[in-house]
Amino acid sequence: MIRTDRFHVVLLATLGLAIALLGCDSGTNGGTGGSGGSAGSGGSAGSGGSNGGVLRILVTNDDGVEAPGIDAVVEALKDDPNNELIVCAPLTNQSSSGDMTTPPPLQATTATTASGYPATAVDGFPADSVIYALENLYPDAPPHVVLSGINEGQNIGNVQIGGAGLGLLSQISGTVGAAKTAACADVPALASSQGKAETVDFASGVVEVLEWLQANRAALLAGDVSVENITSINIPSCDTGEIRGALEVPLATENTNGWNLPDGFQDCGSTVENPPDDVEAFFNGYTAISPVPRNSNMTCDKLN
Repeated sequence: MIRTDRFHVVLLATLGLAIALLGCDSGTNGGTGGSGGSAGSGGSAGSGGSNGGVLRILVTNDDGVEAPGIDAVVEALKDDPNNELIVCAPLTNQSSSGDMTTPPPLQATTATTASGYPATAVDGFPADSVIYALENLYPDAPPHVVLSGINEGQNIGNVQIGGAGLGLLSQISGTVGAAKTAACADVPALASSQGKAETVDFASGVVEVLEWLQANRAALLAGDVSVENITSINIPSCDTGEIRGALEVPLATENTNGWNLPDGFQDCGSTVENPPDDVEAFFNGYTAISPVPRNSNMTCDKLN
C-alpha cells in the first residue's frame, strides 16, 4: 500500500510545532533510576496503563547514545507533553550486532544525547540496552513502544551479503535486533534506518517515525499492536530528487538487480513503479515499510 504525500504535509506541520516548543521541560528523563519489573510476557505493553493519553516511549539504537540519528528522534519527541520519553542506548557504536547480549550484570552510566537530553548508556549491545531499560527504568509499567534508530545506513532485505556466512542485512542489524528484543518482551517496536548518501537525511527519517507513531498511537495506548512482528522502516536519503512516497512491502529474499545492499545510494529520480519488495522500493526512491518476525531473534528464548 502506498501513502500519498499529503500525510507528509501533516507530519511536517507536527514536526514544526515540536521544534517551536523547544525549551519546554519534559516530564521524564533517561537516568539510570532504580530497579523494577520487566515488561513480562502476557500481551503487549500498554493495556491498563495509568498515564491516560501519555505514551511511554523507550528510544534506543545501535550507533551509540551520542549518534545523530537517535538525537534527531529524541529532539522531535521530547517536548510533546503527550510523550513520556526515556533514552537507553549502547555506550558505543554496536552496529551489525543483531540480537547479541552480554552476560549479566549489565553496566550502565548516566549520559546524554548529542543535544544534551538525559540518557542511560549501557556498556553492551542494543539488545542489552532494551533489556536493561525494561528491568531497571520502568518500575511501574513498561513502555507502550520501543523506537530503535534512526540508524545511519539501510537495513533491507533477507538477502545474503558479503559471501556465505556474513548474514542477512535485516537480521544482523543491531537496530532491528533491539526492536525484536522489545517484541520478545511483549513491547511493540519500530526499527528505523536512513539510507546512505553523500548527506544522510535524518530529517526525512524523523518525518516517517513521527508518522508511524501518530498512525499507531491509539492502538499502542490500548495495547492492541501485535508483537509477533516489528516494523522496519528504511528511508532513502536523496542526493538529488525527493522521496517518492512510502510503500508497505515484504522483505526481499533475492537481489535480482544486483544492488549494493549495505552501501549503495538510492535513485530518487527513478521512474520504476510498483516495486515488489523492500530492496526494489528503497533503491528506487521509496520509503520501504516491512514487517520483520520477532521469532528470528534468539533473545526470545532468553526472555521467555
